[in-house]
Amino acid sequence: MPAEESALSHVAMVGLTDEFTDATIYEELAKRTKNEAFAGTLRELAAAERKHFAFWHKYIPDAAPTVSRFKIYWVLFLKTIFGVTFTVRYLERHEGDVIKAYKSVRHLIPEADRSPFDEMLADEVSHEAGFSRRIEGATIRYISFVVLGLADALVEVTGIHAGSLGIYNKTELAGLAGVIAGAAASLAMASAAYAQAKQGFQGSAKLSAIYTGVSYFITAVFLATPYFLTRSMVYALGSSLTLAVIIITFATYYSSVISNKPFTRDFAEILGIMLGVTVALYVFGTIIRITTGISA
Repeated sequence: MPAEESALSHVAMVGLTDEFTDATIYEELAKRTKNEAFAGTLRELAAAERKHFAFWHKYIPDAAPTVSRFKIYWVLFLKTIFGVTFTVRYLERHEGDVIKAYKSVRHLIPEADRSPFDEMLADEVSHEAGFSRRIEGATIRYISFVVLGLADALVEVTGIHAGSLGIYNKTELAGLAGVIAGAAASLAMASAAYAQAKQGFQGSAKLSAIYTGVSYFITAVFLATPYFLTRSMVYALGSSLTLAVIIITFATYYSSVISNKPFTRDFAEILGIMLGVTVALYVFGTIIRITTGISA
């Protein structure tokens, strides 16, 4: 039927372009990866994509797909900034749509091609994900501890700043309170992470504690910096919250790609909690200042 032939041709064209693009990008990543084990895995990924490309090319022999140089440079940029594991996971994020599209036309594939088609589909479902796990850097297993430190610091330190502003009405005192509280809380968070990691975590408990504590304290210092650069409460709080949103965006997106979780929900959840705590503690601090008569 013409409609079915059109659907198959459309999926074939999309699949052909997608597989060719991924193969080219994996090849470029392999050339720029010094770790030979990782580079070898990337070449295997590229070979698998080339095989899938060849399958679809039989259905559209005249097609000559090209790859955007911008996309290649963008992916290489991601590799430089975030590492090869993040980059491969980033490229895999569209696999769900690819699998859905392929399954939708399985009944249109000729019987002679059904076996290689099913093999290709199995690759998309599990084989490439297995490849990506083979290039998982050691630090990836600790990403949950880094995000834990960042998330807690964002909520607690912004709240401390807002509460201190309400009490003291001076930006430098609010900033100092955030740094001191951040130092103390980072040690507490590191201890908690160490205890948590001892309970069956496949990694170093000491490194887990370090990642959590350091990420917490660095975040606390970043958030406190605007309070030492201006005496305006509005500018200090606004700048600190802007930094907090940037950090939330970065950390949540990185975590969502690595863990294959939805970005929007986690981002909105952390942002909502942070803003709610900030408002609540500012009001609470203001009430304390008014009722106690603090004028510092």
